[in-house]
Amino acid sequence: MSDPKEQKEQQINIELDEATSQGTYSNLAIINHSPSEFVVDFVAIMPGTPKAKVKSRIILTPEHAKRFQSALADNIRRYEDSHGEIDSKEQPPIPLNFGPTGEA
Repeated sequence: MSDPKEQKEQQINIELDEATSQGTYSNLAIINHSPSEFVVDFVAIMPGTPKAKVKSRIILTPEHAKRFQSALADNIRRYEDSHGEIDSKEQPPIPLNFGPTGEA
């Protein structure tokens, strides 16, 4: 066995194409799981619309889901250290009420 100190750090080259770099807006996440995976559906619900489409689906192993939870918690902590506590309101009912709807 080789000494871990002697092993070189492995580099990963991650590419981000232009379309993906724009991101996808989501104001709702639906999470389901089975014994072998977690499925996270990201949805964008718009006011006055009775239907919403899943914009993105991410499938994770349980181990990666736990790592993701830890990484997200760490990033939220660092964000709040810099910008103050995030105001966590009660979860709104679904469908979301965006207030009065406008007419064009």
